[in-house]
Amino acid sequence: MTFNVSIDGTDYQFAVEPEESVIDAAMRAGLMLPYSCRNGTCGSCMGRVVEGQIQYLNGLPPAIDSEQDRAGMALFCQARPASDLVIAVNEVQEAGEIRPQRLPARVEQIQTCAPDVRRLFLRLPAAKTMPFLAGQYVDILLRDGQRRSYSLANAPHASELLELHIRHLPGGVFSEQVFTTLKQGALLRFEGPLGNFHLREQSDRPMLFIAGGTGFGPIKGIIEHALHIGCTQPMHVYWGARDVPDLYLTDLPTQWAQTQAHIDYTPVLSEPSPNNNWSGAVGFVHEQVLNDYPDMQAYDVYMAGPPPMINAAKAGFTQAGLPPERLFYDSFEAGGAA
Repeated sequence: MTFNVSIDGTDYQFAVEPEESVIDAAMRAGLMLPYSCRNGTCGSCMGRVVEGQIQYLNGLPPAIDSEQDRAGMALFCQARPASDLVIAVNEVQEAGEIRPQRLPARVEQIQTCAPDVRRLFLRLPAAKTMPFLAGQYVDILLRDGQRRSYSLANAPHASELLELHIRHLPGGVFSEQVFTTLKQGALLRFEGPLGNFHLREQSDRPMLFIAGGTGFGPIKGIIEHALHIGCTQPMHVYWGARDVPDLYLTDLPTQWAQTQAHIDYTPVLSEPSPNNNWSGAVGFVHEQVLNDYPDMQAYDVYMAGPPPMINAAKAGFTQAGLPPERLFYDSFEAGGAA
């Protein structure tokens, strides 16, 4: 049975087909609601059911607990309507021309940046384009039906080649190919753009950017886009990694900080090797941010990286006064990027 969903406080409404999630139906209707992983593990899509009933096909997803469920909260990437709904979400945007599509792409270049990180550059066919927002991601479609998610690391104005940052996870169904058998000229298929991680251009607040590992990829794309459109509000970029080699493109944010008066850059290492003579910040990256910004009420915060970093930062930043609706993040769930 088809149900109707209305978004509280707006004129937006859309139909949801049987077995379709609220997020998938919204995307099909040309609306962008908050989401990221699409498997119920990151929590980006959490909102509130104002009226009506929802159901989950496989029980409560990992990113919501029973107390939140009883309070009317829901993960809309997994929630299926059991009646007509009125829902409340942090934001809703019209997608316009930015719609997910399935496309082929040819491997133009594979660049090794660190022992376990490679940059993959993809070229679309001459007759194809893919409008996207800096910070969104694509799903690489594998022959066995699996898919693996990777963030776009370039900005839309520099979209001749699509750039992905791939960390080698031994045994990973796609990353293993990138580090062993994938060659220049190979043909891949992907779906994108996906996700709701992107710059909120209407805001004039100062911004904090926190990357963990290859989370630098989407942060890079967003900052390059911000510079392209002339954003001049203060930006502080933090990059958390284990050791010096893991800061695989550190010269780039260093250059931003040297050439742009409104940009600062702080790399943070959790386990620096004595052999690397590291003299910078040491510890967890979110703790360094809190040390530098104990009051975060005035900021917009963008984060991308592994779930432990995201979860720890969410809790700490909220306690430091950051309004939840001004925290934007892309959580790199382990299964999605292997």
